Amino acid sequence: MRVTSPPTYDDVEVVVPAPGAGPGSWAGAASAVLVDDVFWLAWRVRRPLADGRGVRVVVARSDDGTTFEPVAEVHRDAFGAESFERPALVPLRQGGWRLYLSCATPGSKHWWVDSLTADTVEALPDGVRRRVHDGDGRTGVKDPVVRLTDEGYEMWLCCHPLDEPGHEDRMTTRRLTSADGLDWHDRGEVLAGREGHWDARGARVTAVLGDGTLLYDGRPDAASNWHETTGVARWDGEKVTRDDRAPITSPHADGAFRYATAVPLPDGRVRFYVEAARPDGAHDLVTCVR
Repeated sequence: MRVTSPPTYDDVEVVVPAPGAGPGSWAGAASAVLVDDVFWLAWRVRRPLADGRGVRVVVARSDDGTTFEPVAEVHRDAFGAESFERPALVPLRQGGWRLYLSCATPGSKHWWVDSLTADTVEALPDGVRRRVHDGDGRTGVKDPVVRLTDEGYEMWLCCHPLDEPGHEDRMTTRRLTSADGLDWHDRGEVLAGREGHWDARGARVTAVLGDGTLLYDGRPDAASNWHETTGVARWDGEKVTRDDRAPITSPHADGAFRYATAVPLPDGRVRFYVEAARPDGAHDLVTCVR
């Protein structure tokens, strides 16, 4: 089996530019799939903190993986959310589509995961809504990575502990399984921060490849929140083993190179989409093939 090479900033192409200039203007946190030779891409559009944070999720299609035509859009107001973060776009086993949405509870550090299900991607904004994961009073949940398995569905879920005020940015990843993609069984924590390392403040799985390669976001401290960089790990079906290489970064501004998503291609290569910092501090959604 071909071993996946991770993405880097070396030869990226901008797919979706940031919605504005400067820090806090971000296009990214994407989810992508290839179905019947069509690339489908969902991403979060974020404005600076004083101007609304994550305001909407856009879903688009492409024949070549680089030029996308938007076909659907979901606004945070429809969910009563203070902000949106990473979505997950999933073609269902029985047909149809589901869009998982990361929703911020107003006036708090809590997050929950909601969903929309429809027969077509274009119909998702008016699809059937269902709460997927509430988190609880001790944990906010967001940024799910969802993929199909032989048994059903698998979710890698980012969890933020809320037990220490002012430290809610910490993050771990838990793995869940489901027969239908709506009712989930928690299989336990699979990844967390490592004291004294570049990922000390937390670790969020962002992409899971068929060969066992994992990509994950990490950061060393609270000051690096929103500026995560990408690490590489391996999943053997029971545990995660981290690669010792330095994290992958953007050469610009805050160095952010985060929320990688991966699309296996018919020729054995992988097309990656990553949220990456540009010189003015904004984040573009970029792509490369490995």
